[in-house]
Amino acid sequence: MTTLYLVRTSVSVDMFGRWAAERELGWARERGRIAEFDEGRALHHLLNEMLGPGAIRSFRFLVPPRRKNGNLYGYSTQDAEALRANAHAYAPPEHIRVLFLDRLESKPMPSDWRIGQRLGFDIRARPVRRLLRSLGKGSCEIGKGKEVDAFLLEALREHPDDSKGMENENRTREAVYLDWLTHQLAPSAELDREASRLVRFRRARAVRGNASPEGPDITIQGTLIVADPAAFTDLLARGVGRHRAYGYGMLLLRPPNRPAPGR
Repeated sequence: MTTLYLVRTSVSVDMFGRWAAERELGWARERGRIAEFDEGRALHHLLNEMLGPGAIRSFRFLVPPRRKNGNLYGYSTQDAEALRANAHAYAPPEHIRVLFLDRLESKPMPSDWRIGQRLGFDIRARPVRRLLRSLGKGSCEIGKGKEVDAFLLEALREHPDDSKGMENENRTREAVYLDWLTHQLAPSAELDREASRLVRFRRARAVRGNASPEGPDITIQGTLIVADPAAFTDLLARGVGRHRAYGYGMLLLRPPNRPAPGR
């Protein structure tokens, strides 16, 4: 079995911003003006060009308040030594000023997960679904193949003519997004809904090619239960949901929350 490593390194926030600006990477434009910066798109290019395509399969970038450096975590099948060797072989010099190779470190992840094992997690995700057919009519039609916020999609399908329908049925964003995450984790793991919470929600643009669609950007903290140990390792390596190569979907593990009453 291939060993999976949790990798961490430091990134200079200032140098990263300058590097992305020079490369014109990650900047969403609206009506000809810069509207938002998609750091995940820029980091995707930085990691691929510096460490090799797909060397970091899912990642998370965290910047403590008022700090000049951020922490980048990711899962890889290569350890820190191998990743440094990649960078020394073919990373352009300007990349070295952004991502600090001397602070690159790794640890092997367990390979002996147990069925029923409870694990805490923190995940940043983009809970969207791709339409298999068009939805709506006229000016309100959303075309086939478009990505739609999971909450908005349920509202449009279940309550197309009732703006209060979701509220009346207590279908909050948290409830819908926890349903979405439950589906994404299966069959590798089960979500303990009573020990899981939506802790952050905002809307953000994702720069993909010439498009910059807006969508949900959320953080969920909670507890999951391992159902298939081998599949769970694959899930960690792959990440959860869409846009996994752009800073979404990485399961950062932590101590589990207390079990719900009756467990």
